[in-house]
Amino acid sequence: MTTFDKREEAFELQFAHDEELKFKAEARRNRLLGLWAADRIGLSGDAADAYAREVVAADFEPGGGGALQKITGDLAARGVTVPQAQLQAIMNEFMAQAIAQVRKGE
Repeated sequence: MTTFDKREEAFELQFAHDEELKFKAEARRNRLLGLWAADRIGLSGDAADAYAREVVAADFEPGGGGALQKITGDLAARGVTVPQAQLQAIMNEFMAQAIAQVRKGE
């Protein structure tokens, strides 16, 4: 194996590792976002956990629009108004928390 091949393999492994961490962080962010939204629409306990799982799953549904669209729709359906800029700021905050948690291995 040449040096070039070794470097290419190392880059591929690093890319795969980075993508796995990104996936975990996004799923964790969506869970945190789901718990936040559950609180806003009056869910708690097991119902809030179930809702958070639905939010995470929304990102995996083809054509489903993802977690943000689900939360936006669910909040609006319950008469809860959250400006898009505020929702984006909350998502960014949760992403930072999620990245920190994933890096710690939580």
